[in-house]
Amino acid sequence: MSTITSNPVRNGVDTAQMYGTLDAVKAQPELGAFQFRATNRWVDGAHNRSTIRDFYGAGQEDTSRAAAFVVDAGEPAVLLGTDTGPNPAEYLLHALAACLTTAIVSVAAARKVVLTSVESTLTGDMDVRGTLGLSDEVRNGFTAISASFKISGDASPEKLREVVDRAQRRSAVYDMVSHGVPVSVDLATG
Repeated sequence: MSTITSNPVRNGVDTAQMYGTLDAVKAQPELGAFQFRATNRWVDGAHNRSTIRDFYGAGQEDTSRAAAFVVDAGEPAVLLGTDTGPNPAEYLLHALAACLTTAIVSVAAARKVVLTSVESTLTGDMDVRGTLGLSDEVRNGFTAISASFKISGDASPEKLREVVDRAQRRSAVYDMVSHGVPVSVDLATG
C-alpha cells in the first residue's frame, strides 16, 4: 500500500519517492541490505586518500555515480602532519553531523514540517596520549562527543524536538558511534 502526500517535495526530499522506497523495502526486506565501500591509499606522511564510488544496495550493484568521490585526510602539524585534509577523527564528527542532519531533514519531511535552517556544532574530546602510544591507561579515541543543533521551521519547539529525537533514533552513524560495530582487519603483504 503506497502512501500519498499532498506536497511531494518537502525540505528538498521527494516524499513520494521516500514513501515508495519505504513501501518497497517493507514488501521485500532483502532490498534493505546495503554494502558501502571505500578504498584508501597512503600518499605521504600522515596524508592518505580515500576513493568512494560503487556500492551494493536494493538487491544489486549500484554503479550510478558518474565519478568517484575523492577525500583526502591528514593531520595538523602538531600531530605530525602537514594539514592535507581533516584528520580521521574530524571526519567521524562530519559523518555524524551529516547523518543526523540528513535524518532530521527526512523525518521533518515525513512529518510535514518545513525546515528553514538546520545547523549543528559537534565536538569530540580526546586525550592523544593513547593514540601516540604514551599511555596504555588512556583511550585511543574520543572520550565524549557532543552535538548541538539549532533548527528553525514551521513547527513548534516541541515538534522540532520530536523530529530531532526521531532522527537520532534513525541515524545510522549515530547508531554506529554510540553502540559500536564489529571491525575486522585483514592483511595482505607484498
